[in-house]
Amino acid sequence: MDSAQSVSMLGRAQFARLIDHTLVRSDASQRDIMQLCDEARRYAFATVTVNPVWVSYCARRLADSGVGVCACVGFPLGASTAHMKVEEAREAVRNGAAEVDFVINVGAMRSGFPDFVEREILAVVRAVPDTPVKVILEAGLLSREEKISVCEMSVRSGAAFVKTSTGFCRSGATLEDVALMRRVVGRSLGVKAAGGIRTYMDAAQMVEAGANRIGTSAGVAIIEEMAD
Repeated sequence: MDSAQSVSMLGRAQFARLIDHTLVRSDASQRDIMQLCDEARRYAFATVTVNPVWVSYCARRLADSGVGVCACVGFPLGASTAHMKVEEAREAVRNGAAEVDFVINVGAMRSGFPDFVEREILAVVRAVPDTPVKVILEAGLLSREEKISVCEMSVRSGAAFVKTSTGFCRSGATLEDVALMRRVVGRSLGVKAAGGIRTYMDAAQMVEAGANRIGTSAGVAIIEEMAD
């Protein structure tokens, strides 16, 4: 979106298709996940975003709904090995994931090993070639130059999106990060804002800044805030 006017022109149904309805708490029960799926079906969100253990359950519950299942990989620390992230992504897709959100090795990036990080991104993208991969920067832990570098790596590697954060870090999505990420990737990749987005105003501002996907556990509240 290029302006507040274009965001304001989106109705509830259109805005809902920008939302990844998210539940990635470790204590989420099957009842919680069932509610997540049923809400996603009711509001026609883009996806439910869940930990890998729930992917097959969600895929069955959302069959023929038009709502995808997005699996979090290497989540939330990004500190598993590249091999494990590759296998986790492959298993998630076998279990019914339509999209994969994976966390880069933030420590490697901050240690000055960008080539390692780029090889990891490329490995995950290649492991699930028919599945959109969103690269989670955990932007609150990176410098401006590191954020730019990871976005450029994601473009070169064929990822589908860059994503601000996991929501588990000290900083979630910021308008500045979303705008920066959009400038770097241009129109070649999507930008997903996630972390701390609780209201319609929060979400709308992220879209105005350049996001075309919103990750939030408050999807229902956001849509209900919108005028009919």
